[in-house]
Amino acid sequence: MIKSFFKTGWRSIRRNKMYSFINVFGLAVGITSCILIGLYITDELSYDKFNINSSRLLRVVHQTSHEGEIENGAVTGTKAGPQLKRTFSFIEDYARLINSSRIVKYKDRQFTEKRVLYADAPFFKMFSFNLIEGNPATVLNSPNQVVLTQTMATKYFGDENPVGKTLNFGSRGDYIVTGVCKDAPGNSQIRFDFVASFTSLPVSKTEEWWTQNYITYTLLNKETNIASAQKQIDSYMRTSISAELKMTGGDYLTYVLEPLLSVHLHSANGGLEPNGNINYVYIMFAIGLLILIIACINYTNLATAQSATRLGEIGMRKVMGARRGQLFLQFVGESGLITFIALVLALVASTSLLPIFNNITGKALTTSVLFAPLPILAMLLLSVLVSFIACAYPAFILSGMGLSKILKTGFSFSKSGNGLRKTLIVAQFVISVFLIIATIVVQRQLHFMQNKDLGYDKEHLLVLPLDNSSLNNYEGYKAGLKLVPGVQSVTSAYETPTYIGWGDMIKKTSESTDKGISVNALPVDMDFVNTLKIPIVAGSNFTRADLALLDTSNGGKNYRYPFIINESLCKQLGYSPEEAINKTIYKNNPGIIKAVVKDFHFTSLHETIKPLALFLNNEMLYSTFIRIGSPDVTATVDKIGAYWKQRVPSRPFEYHFLDEDYNKLYIAEQKTASIFSLFAAIALILACLGLFGLAAFTTLQRTKEIGVRKVLGASISNIVNLLCREFLQLVIIAFVIATPIAWITSNKWLQDFAYRISIGWVIFAAAGIAVLLITLLTVGYHAIKAALSNPVKSLRTE
Repeated sequence: MIKSFFKTGWRSIRRNKMYSFINVFGLAVGITSCILIGLYITDELSYDKFNINSSRLLRVVHQTSHEGEIENGAVTGTKAGPQLKRTFSFIEDYARLINSSRIVKYKDRQFTEKRVLYADAPFFKMFSFNLIEGNPATVLNSPNQVVLTQTMATKYFGDENPVGKTLNFGSRGDYIVTGVCKDAPGNSQIRFDFVASFTSLPVSKTEEWWTQNYITYTLLNKETNIASAQKQIDSYMRTSISAELKMTGGDYLTYVLEPLLSVHLHSANGGLEPNGNINYVYIMFAIGLLILIIACINYTNLATAQSATRLGEIGMRKVMGARRGQLFLQFVGESGLITFIALVLALVASTSLLPIFNNITGKALTTSVLFAPLPILAMLLLSVLVSFIACAYPAFILSGMGLSKILKTGFSFSKSGNGLRKTLIVAQFVISVFLIIATIVVQRQLHFMQNKDLGYDKEHLLVLPLDNSSLNNYEGYKAGLKLVPGVQSVTSAYETPTYIGWGDMIKKTSESTDKGISVNALPVDMDFVNTLKIPIVAGSNFTRADLALLDTSNGGKNYRYPFIINESLCKQLGYSPEEAINKTIYKNNPGIIKAVVKDFHFTSLHETIKPLALFLNNEMLYSTFIRIGSPDVTATVDKIGAYWKQRVPSRPFEYHFLDEDYNKLYIAEQKTASIFSLFAAIALILACLGLFGLAAFTTLQRTKEIGVRKVLGASISNIVNLLCREFLQLVIIAFVIATPIAWITSNKWLQDFAYRISIGWVIFAAAGIAVLLITLLTVGYHAIKAALSNPVKSLRTE
């Protein structure tokens, strides 16, 4: 019997090639989308679960309150971890982390490494980064020790055993290799190529609350309740420590414990790697489900429409004694055959498209994941479910028809049957219109972010690393760069202005009762404001004379900071820009406000502009910014490279442009835009493909009617209007339903951005017109073909 079902199903596929192609193609695309999206979601949800202690590992996030304004950040000072361990018995250990870029050299091999992680000694005991060589308890317990990943060990030492050998870290000196570990998994939000001992850094010798540049993780005891631990830490910080820091009037510094497994998808605070977003996981799941629904709707509609052509077959089977259950199973079997073919094609397509999908999503998913037992079982269950859902309605209707009705009156759909078919068409286009509108909103927001005036000019700014060899003779190095033809100006700073992470405290007075203002701060040289073209609201730029204020003699007792502050900090200090000039403020040492600059964006547009202090410092400079004034950028870069090789022969010429750093802030949004564009196109193609097949069948069924109308004088436009009107009405209904849903959803997504577009009527109009035109073209092809046919021929054959 089963063999008969599949034989009949195969004959049906061969007999109705166009409809079978639409069904198989649609289901294959739907299942392919589900497979790829399923792999993406599984990877996102698996982040950091490889850690044995994952349930006990928590990130320490600072939270400050100043005059009622609460601010959170993933970084802490060097004191947070040690002090919390000393104070609370439920904290078993801690590790402070900071990522750095270093020049690493071994014999004749030298590279710039951007993922050198400094970590406290317990790092490899807390996290499950498996050591191949070395003891987790001792590999980082002394200064100038380093652990390499397998990839780096091969890169520098080949087949040699690297343990015990020495790597040179440029200005940081020589480091002894104490261990080799496996490469960090792709689903870890802590990734590295080297792990060096935190005690190698000068900052490890002091403990500070406010110089917040370090990611701190704690390991709790097994029996510790996180909520109880949080309550104790909060009470301690808001009372004892806030009093120690002279914070009054509701101001406080405290720490919030974030579970490691929540960091990647649920945290609003950035970290060592860009965070994901649980909302994007939900969006991806919804997109996969919606596309599969569209494919199932196509099958249901076309199977229902084709039912009239199978009346003879159904009647004959009933005459031969076929029961309703047997007929139902026959249609389910045919659907299963089509779905199985679609599943095989989907597996082939998923394997082929995985590299492209990885490129879009930034993942490193492999095909081996697809053929594990659990995914195979999931795909088989999915295909069975799809088979049943897609064919359930037509199978139920056809198998339940009475023999007498078939033989006497033939088959016709009830009003409810036609209503269901129309409802399914509307549902398809609701999904398609929703995805189109969402895609337009995401693309427009991305365009807005990429083109927004940031308050400085990020174009044609080349960024170079600055090491100690250049810093020791910084003025000569800088003067040489200025002489390169095509170079307009040169400056340097501690970090790039696209994301200023340095946290600090500015006080208006030197009094211990002064609560201070939490700010971002950036050490810069005197040409920073001019080179980045940041508008000055009041005051004047740094000058060479200001360098005399940086007096380090007598233990720095006479050291004075020259400051340039932004409008936000000026406002919090209680001054107008003009009043702020020459006022004294304090960052440990006193300093003079030289100028107030217009607020500019130094984090992503997700965040509002916060108080910022630029202070003159020629020692803490790690990045050089070169503004290229020549239209021939390539030639100028080549000349800068030639100067670099002459001036810094020990370091490779590795550069990038500042706008690249800015674009990296919106990797998640770029991925979202690409994903929406891709799947919105797929949804629309599938919906139109189903509509194309349905329109073809409807036109075929109405061949006699069209012939009669033409004989009675109907024009081509009358016929086209007759055939297109019903479909266009359904699409308009879908547009009306989808519009408010898309508006609400898009507005909710935009709330994550402090600076965002407004959703105007143009977006909806563009989506509506596009869908109507595509529908008209899809249905119009068959309508025009029918309208141009010879009525005599159609009436004779009918």
